[in-house]
Amino acid sequence: MSEQKSPINDDLLVKYLVGEATPGETAEVDAWLAADAANALYYAQLKRVWDESLNLAANSSVDEDAAYNRLQKRIKNMTVDGEAQVVTLQPKKTNWLAIAASIIVLCSIGYIALNYLNDGSKLVTVASNNQVLADTLSEGTVVTLNKSSQLSYPKKFSGGQRTVSLQGEAFFNVTPDKTKPFIIKVNDVTIRVVGTSFNIKSRDGKTEVIVATGIVNVARSRDSINLNPGEKTEVAGSRGILSKQSIKGNLYSYYVNHELVCDQTPLAELVPVLNTVYNVHIIIGNKALAQLPITTVFRDQSLEQVLMVVQETFKIKVERTNGQIILK
Repeated sequence: MSEQKSPINDDLLVKYLVGEATPGETAEVDAWLAADAANALYYAQLKRVWDESLNLAANSSVDEDAAYNRLQKRIKNMTVDGEAQVVTLQPKKTNWLAIAASIIVLCSIGYIALNYLNDGSKLVTVASNNQVLADTLSEGTVVTLNKSSQLSYPKKFSGGQRTVSLQGEAFFNVTPDKTKPFIIKVNDVTIRVVGTSFNIKSRDGKTEVIVATGIVNVARSRDSINLNPGEKTEVAGSRGILSKQSIKGNLYSYYVNHELVCDQTPLAELVPVLNTVYNVHIIIGNKALAQLPITTVFRDQSLEQVLMVVQETFKIKVERTNGQIILK
């Protein structure tokens, strides 16, 4: 098996993972994670192996030295194939067996790496952490994960449907296949499509589905609703009937196309999105401004440029105080 190295030392990543890295080492890893989305994915997969190892550690009575030697021997004789690979978002193949081996020695869990990788590769989990990540599934569907989100799916879809599960937020561009519907599980909500594009956001107990193209079916328990382009539904709590509403503009897919499309969008709807995009705290200091509409498109503009447009559009003041930006 050809050996691929992480651009950062794996031992350092493990120290960072268990909280034993020095301040200097922590800063080094933080910078590495922020430098490239592929780095964030690499760390997420390493953490996944680590978390699984913790579940097995309590019951392990294996001689870890002997186990490690056996593992190393099998690694040398092993070739990379479809069942021994962990899928990544990059065309690069990563030596996850070597990483798993180092984790085994450090946490004394014995001989688990090969079994974990052989079984785990059937179900792929991608976590975006602090990056936006795009992943192409085996049948061509493209999924863009927003920050702090996680997608789980089989490496290869089998049977009569394509089922994945989501935590957080993602934009789906589903490859059409009428014989195999695409199904997303989000908490107690099931989204079913054939071939369409849409956004799903699940945060703080609320799930929101917004359709860009095609028809999307959203179901919970015995309740079900079909959404058309430009429509959305929100599901919160364990009760309530599913309903839909029309939306104008496009504020939901900013992390996909780097655009904020406002079409008679109330300022009260724009501000929360700006807070998320720019990681700031903007508040509307005058309630009379909340429902004022704005029509414009922001494309990769700085916060200062956006605030200038808002200020000139509504002829208002923008003040900064105590870490807040106040519109009044």
